[in-house]
Amino acid sequence: MTGVPPSGAAPDVVCLGESMVTFLPSRPGRLADVPSFTRAIGGAESNVACALAAAGHRAKWVGRVGRDGFGHHLVETIGAYGVDVTAVGRDPHRPTGVYFRTAADRATEDHEVAYYRAGSAASAMSPENVPYDSVADGRVLHLTGITAALSADCLALVRELTTRRPGRPLVSFDVNHRPALWPGGAAAAGPVLLELARGADLVFVGADEAEQVWGLTSPAAIRAALPGPALVVVKLGEDGAVALADGDADPAGTLVRAPRVDVLAPVGAGDAFAAGFLSATLRGLGMTARLRHGHLMAAAALTVPGDLAVPPRRAHADRLAALDARAWGTLHLGPGWTGDDQEVRTP
Repeated sequence: MTGVPPSGAAPDVVCLGESMVTFLPSRPGRLADVPSFTRAIGGAESNVACALAAAGHRAKWVGRVGRDGFGHHLVETIGAYGVDVTAVGRDPHRPTGVYFRTAADRATEDHEVAYYRAGSAASAMSPENVPYDSVADGRVLHLTGITAALSADCLALVRELTTRRPGRPLVSFDVNHRPALWPGGAAAAGPVLLELARGADLVFVGADEAEQVWGLTSPAAIRAALPGPALVVVKLGEDGAVALADGDADPAGTLVRAPRVDVLAPVGAGDAFAAGFLSATLRGLGMTARLRHGHLMAAAALTVPGDLAVPPRRAHADRLAALDARAWGTLHLGPGWTGDDQEVRTP
């Protein structure tokens, strides 16, 4: 894979944001006690691009990296997934971001993450050095709230890209609230993330983060606060996800429970869910199928140690997504389930 698309082929999805080199612990425990780490890559938007490319879509990642070894590694690794990386900027003056994390779930008190991204090349992204044409040439433009938190220039860029204009691609926005990136806490993050989400066409938000940054405690309240997007997807953790679309006959939307998953590492699932949902959206599938494909892609990420997983083959995923309600409700997925020869358990 070269990361260069076929001549004349426009991307299905363009993902813009910071990707970093991530160091995964060799064993559970505090960062102070972990003796060694394995190098990988991490970044919400590049994760989505890689998952979509692995699922057979034309995906493009736009970002900035340092002109350093870590930057070269990121571009080469993401390109090897089949992602178009030709629009990635190289900054000769700023470094590529890196971070270290523990093996514990991000939602637990035992989770630690140490970011070394302040002043990174990606934090210098702006409307001046990321031309609109470089991100608006796909059917979908995928953004997250992480980028908006990196710097004033990054916020200006995301504001520009979520401003409604004629002919823009479908704008997908994952709220992706990261408290450590917002010095002013939820009071600072909430209004900004609400503004950006209202400018999108499709919004992904976790029920827990919506309560934290907006004080909203139900999918109906979240939908009411976001009148602009045509579709809002609220992730409910183990309870699944609900999609609330303009014109729904049922104001409660479409709820699909998540399958039971034997979790190996609870990272990357949100990005994978977005990729699965976007993949099904690009294919014109119905709302239940979109949510099920989101859950299946998330399950692939949850059953591997890093942020990125090889998704199930399309035929395999389609077969599972087409299960009747009873069979879907008893689905049980564990490590290795994405292989066509692997048994998927249903009681």
